This record gives sequence, C-alpha cells and structure tokens, in this order.
Amino acid sequence: MAATELQHTLAKSAGLTGTALHTGEKVTLRLLPAPVDHGIKFKRKDLADEPTIDANITNLKTVERATTIGDGAVRVHTVEHVLSALNAMGIDNAIVEMDANEPPIGDGSAAPYVEVIKKAGDFAQEASRRFFDVRDPIHIESKNGSLLVLLPDPKFRISCTQAGPNNRFTQFYSAEITPSVFEREIAPARTFVYYEEVQPLMDKNLIKGGSLENAIVVRGEAVLSKEPLRFADEFARHKVLDIIGDLALVGTRIRGHVIAVRPGHGINAELARAIVKEHAKIAALSVPRSFPPGEGGLDIAQVMEILPHRFPFLMVDRILGFEGETKCTGMKTVTINEPYFQGHFPGHPVMPGVLQVEAMAQVASILLLKMAKTASRIGYFMSADEVKFRKPVLPGDTLFIHAELIKARSNRLAKAHCSCVVNDAVVSEGDLMFTFLDK
Repeated sequence: MAATELQHTLAKSAGLTGTALHTGEKVTLRLLPAPVDHGIKFKRKDLADEPTIDANITNLKTVERATTIGDGAVRVHTVEHVLSALNAMGIDNAIVEMDANEPPIGDGSAAPYVEVIKKAGDFAQEASRRFFDVRDPIHIESKNGSLLVLLPDPKFRISCTQAGPNNRFTQFYSAEITPSVFEREIAPARTFVYYEEVQPLMDKNLIKGGSLENAIVVRGEAVLSKEPLRFADEFARHKVLDIIGDLALVGTRIRGHVIAVRPGHGINAELARAIVKEHAKIAALSVPRSFPPGEGGLDIAQVMEILPHRFPFLMVDRILGFEGETKCTGMKTVTINEPYFQGHFPGHPVMPGVLQVEAMAQVASILLLKMAKTASRIGYFMSADEVKFRKPVLPGDTLFIHAELIKARSNRLAKAHCSCVVNDAVVSEGDLMFTFLDK
C-alpha cells in the first residue's frame, strides 16, 4: 500500500501563539499526534476537564463569517484555517489543543499552520485512509447566488469563481489539492472583507482582533492591506482554502472535483452535509465484509456481516471457533419463540429437519468463505447426500453445528460433512455440496 493511502498523524507536537480574529484574545495553539481513526479533535485546555470536540459536520454550530463547532456548551470558533492546513497537508489524526475558544489568526492565511505542521513532521500509521469517491454529481445552490457542484474525479480538485458585491474583484482559481500545491499556492492566501461589511461585523461583536496585519480590506476598487496582494487571484485562492477546511468536517478524504461559484461557509457546510449523507447511503449498500484473523469465533454481528440471511432464516447465533482451515463449529439456541413452532407440530414442537440442514449449510458457508478469505461471494446449496435425522430437536436445546471440508474443486465447488449435536449426541448429519458465485 502506498504511503499516501495510509493514515497520517504528526511525528511530534508543535505550536504557536497569537491573537484570535473575532475575540481579540491571546491564544496558544498546539498540534499533537493522535492514534489511528482518531480524526481531528479540538481540546479546550482553558476549561475544566479540558473538553474535546470532534471536528465533524454534526458538531457544526454557526457559519457567521467563520466556521464554529461545538459540543454542549463548549465552542471553538474559526476552525477552518487550521482544518484546511491539516487536511491538505495530509494529516488525518491530530489533537488541536488551545487555551481559548478560537485559534490565532496569524496573518489571515493558513501559512502559519503549515509551518507548525512541517515543524512537527508527519508520521504514517498502520491503517488505511477512508475515502469518499464521488459517483454522482452533488449540487447545492443558495438564494444569494452561491453554487457548489461536486463531480466525480480520481483526485481532489477545486475550481472556484469568486465575485464580490456588484461583481467587484471577480477572480478564478483551479487546482488539484496536494500538500505541495497547498503550501505554495493556497495556504499564503489571506482572509479578506469588504469595507461595507466591517461595521456590521463589529456591531455583532466580531473581528475584535482584526487589523490590516491579518486581513485584506476591499474599499471600492482599492485594496487595503499591510502588504500588496500575494496573488492576483488571492481572494479566489482564499475561498479554496476555506472550502478545504469546511469540507474537512466530512471526516473522510474526498476524491472528486468541487466547482464553486461565490462560495461561503454556509453553502460549504451544506455540501459537507450532503456528502456525509451520500457516503452513508453508499456505505449501507456496500458494507465491507471480512473475517477476523486467527482461530477465534464470530459473534452474531460478525456472522451477519458474512451471511446474507436474516430473521427468520438466520440459523446461526455465533461461530464458536475454527480448527485450521478445514473445520468450523457454530451454535444455535432453539427456543419456543422460533416462528416455525407455531405450525410445526404445535402440540409437540419439533425443529424441522430441513432447517437443521439449513443451519449446517450456513456454518459450512462461513467455513468455505473464510478459506477463500473473502465474503464478497454467496454460497449456493447444490445437493445434500447421506442426510440422516437421528433424534428430534426440541425447544430449549442448544444445537452445536459442525462442518468439515472434505472436498474442494477450484474456487467454485466445495463439499463439507456436517452434523448437528445436542448434549453430545448427533441429531442430524449429511454431506453438503456448494457452489460459490460473486455477489
């Protein structure tokens, strides 16, 4: 597996200190390594019990000029720049530790966070990254003229058209998002605001830490900033930076092409929610089915991941264990609540012999699929030879189901000798033949 397809965390911790944009408070932020499948979590060191908040779309609270996440009463504001840097620089698992409710704004770009990540270094972990591969276009449009479309693409790309009020400073930028492109072409792009929006933001008690040192102010056709524009299309690039950060709340990496026209945090969040919803729908249709390593058994959840059967035709409660590659033992507890007892000798309930054969077939299928090291196939019952029913199976009995491979031909045909045992006595047995087809 290529190193880029593995999850990555930080090699060590690193941090920076600065001023928060909206609160104006001094804040120290540290990035710390985290284990596999941890994701990105923000930790409030300044609060009792040091609560953490998962950086995911379910915890999104507000999108007023910035992205705020929260859990209960705890909030972290303006997370998009640090999330953008972590995501684009290839960090999947990290703790973002802060002693205030908002990260430092720095110079208004993500470049300071890129430097912290580079200082910490990255570390490949022994687990695969999760991806959302776009299959069908996703389209989000707002009433104020913003538009986001996500299209299938083998890479993660963003193409953005940004236009201010009255289409001032209309700009376009497009790129495949890689660590090198982000560091060089996107991270240095600074946040910007239109002069007519400054007073309303101040009236809302925002941008207390704002200045020309950490933001660009557009007044009419003039650009006010401490230094000239870093790129002719700096506004469009910063919008791409924000999109990366907001879509990081999806929690999985995206392989697709985002087409954005006049994006903002609100519509970015709508796209993130749509991606999570679509990803869940696809995952439900293609549940990864695999066998645990070793000789151990399988609980009912693992059995149901492998077998397609469900109530009332699932005849295995658990797999007790495997012996090498050729033997398997399962278990079925027979209760009076089994649906077949209502009509199969109600006055003298007996488990139908054909269902005992079905239980044998299901345990044998698990054995044979484990041998093939895949559950992406279905075993079809072809024949049953030498079937014998020796004793009745009654409510309250525990059925131990044994399967042993006795013949295999290619990857398609297999034969197993099976038996059902109650209280150390064989109650039924037979030789079952199967064929296997891809799902």
